[in-house]
Amino acid sequence: VQLVESGGGLVQAGGSLRLSCATSGRTFSTYVMGWFRQAPGKEREFVAAISWIGVITLYADSVKGRFTISRDNAKNTLYLQMNSLQPEDTAVYYCAASPSGASGSYDYPDRYDYWGQGTQVTVSS
Repeated sequence: VQLVESGGGLVQAGGSLRLSCATSGRTFSTYVMGWFRQAPGKEREFVAAISWIGVITLYADSVKGRFTISRDNAKNTLYLQMNSLQPEDTAVYYCAASPSGASGSYDYPDRYDYWGQGTQVTVSS
């Protein structure tokens, strides 16, 4: 499975961005998908995740109510709509894929087998 993120950029505080993660392969619909981010000098942290048919979603407390994760299985694409962005949201954002049967909770990085290269999101104050 190959993952390619896009949609990052520079935005002012309060603005919005929509990240996309295009995937290869015919099994996208069977994967749990997640978004993580890593700011300079910090550990990679969980942002949001979605189950294979989109029924279950999970968000980090820091983004709840501002970010929305979604997926289009027909297009093999994962999305992250980010609203009310703040400078502390500045980071490289990564999408990740995990087989549905993998162990570990959705916010556990080690359950994800495949990672994209990341896209930079910078929020200015």
